[in-house]
Formats: sequence, C-alpha cells, structure tokens
Amino acid sequence: MSPHAFSTVPIAPLGLERFGAVLDEAGMDELLALAQRASTLMTGRAVWCVNSTANGGGVAEMLRSLLAYTRGAGVDTRWLVLRGDPAFFQVTKRLHNRLHGASGDGQALDDAARSAYEAITERAGRELRTLVSPGDVVILHDPQTAGLAPALRDAGVGIVWRVHVGIDEPDDDVRETWDFLRPYVQATDIQVFSHRRFAWDGLDPDRVRVILPSIDVFSPKNQELSPEAVAGILRVAGLGAAGDPGAARFVREDGTAARVDRRATIREEAPLADDDRVVAQVSRWDRLKDPVGVLRGFTEHAAGCCDAHLLLVGPAVNAVSDDPEGEAVLDDVIAAWTALGAELRRRVHLVTLPMDDAEENGAMVNAIQRRADVVVQKSLAEGFGLTVAEAMWKSRAVVVSGVGGIQDQVHDGVTGLIIAPTDLTAFGDAVCRALGDPALAARLAAAAHERVRTELLEPRHLTQWVEILEALGTRTGSVHPSP
Repeated sequence: MSPHAFSTVPIAPLGLERFGAVLDEAGMDELLALAQRASTLMTGRAVWCVNSTANGGGVAEMLRSLLAYTRGAGVDTRWLVLRGDPAFFQVTKRLHNRLHGASGDGQALDDAARSAYEAITERAGRELRTLVSPGDVVILHDPQTAGLAPALRDAGVGIVWRVHVGIDEPDDDVRETWDFLRPYVQATDIQVFSHRRFAWDGLDPDRVRVILPSIDVFSPKNQELSPEAVAGILRVAGLGAAGDPGAARFVREDGTAARVDRRATIREEAPLADDDRVVAQVSRWDRLKDPVGVLRGFTEHAAGCCDAHLLLVGPAVNAVSDDPEGEAVLDDVIAAWTALGAELRRRVHLVTLPMDDAEENGAMVNAIQRRADVVVQKSLAEGFGLTVAEAMWKSRAVVVSGVGGIQDQVHDGVTGLIIAPTDLTAFGDAVCRALGDPALAARLAAAAHERVRTELLEPRHLTQWVEILEALGTRTGSVHPSP
C-alpha cells in the first residue's frame, strides 16, 4: 500500500556492466569499484528519493535511470512521488518560475502561499518520518519537496536537497523566493546545485555541492536506433509515411523488446514528407522553454532562408501532474500557429506525445531527435536542459540559448551554436547557418557527441553521489556532513 502523502514508483535494478559499451577498461574497473564502495557504505541503510512527478520533465527521467543503476549496484533505493492539491502545485509552479527569474502567475509569496505549501509538506514530512530508519539518506528534489526537511531533522537520517533549477543573475524576486524556501533548505545537511553560480546566498558554503546532471544512453530515449526503427516509429506516431510499422521497435530498460503502438496528436496543415528537412524542439509545454518564441523565430527569421519544417514537440498536458500551466502554454502555441499564414502554417507541426507508457514516449522522442537535422532549445531560463545533452549524444547540430546549465554543455561554435534567448533574429540566422553548412553541422555534431560521452554520462554522476553519501557518514542519530 502506498503511503497516503506519496505514491511509490517501482525501481527495477539495472546492471552496471552495460557501460562496458561506452567506457574503456580502466573506466569500467573504476565503476565496478565504485559500486562496491556504495554497497558496503549503505549496508543495512536505504536511500529515499522524493520528487513531485514520475512522468514528464528531465528530473523524472534522470531519476528513473539513476535509481535503477543505484539499485543495481546493491544499494536499497526507494522512489516516492509527493502528492499535492491544485493550490500546492500552483504555489510550487510559482516558486519554479521565480527561481528562473520569471514572473509566472504574478502572485505573491505571502502567508496564503506559505499555508498552501505547508499544508502538504508538513503532513508529508511527518509521514516520511515514519518510513525512514536511522542511518538512511533522504534526497529531496526541487522546491516541491524542500518543506519536508524540518520534520526529518532529528530522525537520524542524512538529508540532501537537490535543486535542478537556477539562474545566473538573481534579481530581487529570485532572492525573495530564496527567502521563502531557505528555512526548509537550511534544515538539510547538504544542498546540491547544477552549477556553483546557482548556489544561494545564506547557505553554508561547506554544505554546498555541485553535480551536473547526466543522461542514460541505454534508455529508450537515447539508445541507438536503426534507420528502419526510426522510420517505423515515426510512421506509427503519424510523422512519416515511408516506415514499416513492424520495425517500430525499441528495447525497454529491463532489456525486453517492445514496440511503439500509440499515435501522437498532431496539429498540422499537411503531413510531413519523408524528405523534408526538420528543425525540432522537444520540451515540456512551459513558458520558460519559449515554444511561442521558437515558432516566431522560425517563421519570421528562418523560414525565408531555408526549406525546413519545424516540429514543436511536448508531452500530453494532462500527464504531467506537477505543472498546472502546461495546457495554457499549449493553447498559446496553438493560437500562434493558427494565426500564421497558410504557407507558414504548413511548415510548422505541433506534436503532443502520449505519456501512457514513459518508455514508449522516450522511444518516440528518440526517433524525432534522430529525424531532425537541427535540434533547438531556445529556453528563456534553464537549470540544465537534458534535451540538449540528448540531442548532442545523437550527434545532432544544436542551436541553443546561452542560459543556465545549457552553457555547461554547449561551447559556441564547437559543440553547437549559442544565441541570446530573446534574439529571434539571431535564432533564425543560427538555424539557417546550421542547415546551410553541412560541414559545420557535421563538425558540431561530432564534437557534441564526444562532449556527452566524456562528461555527461551516468558513471560520473554516480561517482559524485557516492561521494555525497560518504560525506554524510554512517552514524545514526543526528547526521551531519563530514568537515
């Protein structure tokens, strides 16, 4: 029976041996030694990861793989998803937006907001306390779960807060949001950010750690797909005519064979031709991902100098439980698309992917990114931007905003092209440059793939998490980081 305040996500272990396909012998030896360290350290103890959704967005995707590998390394790992009501998720979406420097719904972080937030987190914190045992480690993800920490302070567990959002230059609204969350965050032992520049004022620097996210290259979203599989998946999804539906196959995380059976919901004037060149952005329907800006940048500044089509791709909005704004953002995109002239509208395709099966969804994203000639991520703010790393792994030329964690992945002119997030002209010019210079695109794509292989895969990520567990120590009672 799932706890009342949480739903439980099952985790099937994944063996680390598969990384032999991407690591050299020395790297593989280090990874297996790491697994032994982790297993020994956590004998008789559990790691609890808590976030606010099991589907949709990079955090859930990253956890799904990381926790499976952690369990495969012999560590007792649990995944809980915090349940909340509409008032709670309205406040946490406000926090999310404001941490990115965006106004969001424009409402205040006042006593009413705190009451709505604590109505969920205080009860959930008390319930979580009954589940954990002394010596366990609890990893709380993002603003939604920070409020659970105070209830765990004297439970004898290590508490880590992992925040996946941040901003390069905080303003007064960002700092006010830090002030709102700081009492909860200060109740944790270690705070993990994606970049040192994202760390907040008022936190103990000795308790701050930096960990870049990573991608799982064996997941359905990132695994190698044959051209026949790509064409078959696109045919089933409704994005191509030439493929064989029988070839729409992928491998699930547990190693079993599977097939894409569901169709995407597509708004378009005419189907995409199999020989059309494609520019694609794949992301949640979120204003910070600026899908309307992508549409305008493409139609106003790229469509005239290229013959490509734009795919704007996101999840079914009713499947992302912690994002109350997704439907409104998608409606804005549809309105902007509808207002286009007929010829431009024919070259823009709005795609929502089913989320009934997260791994099938990942295989669809995989095929779409491999179909694209250029993958874009024109975010206005970004904690990291896993879709960028995913496209880079697939050796795609990328055009991205120079914001947040994207800057930690892409070096302008080396592993991709970087533009200012609101400069639509520069966006269109960069897209046309990548499409119009095949040698440049190939050079960027090859360097991008190597950047991910050496810096953004899970063995590095797992190593840093084991170091965090070691820093928390093995004592029961009050757990504090080692000096």
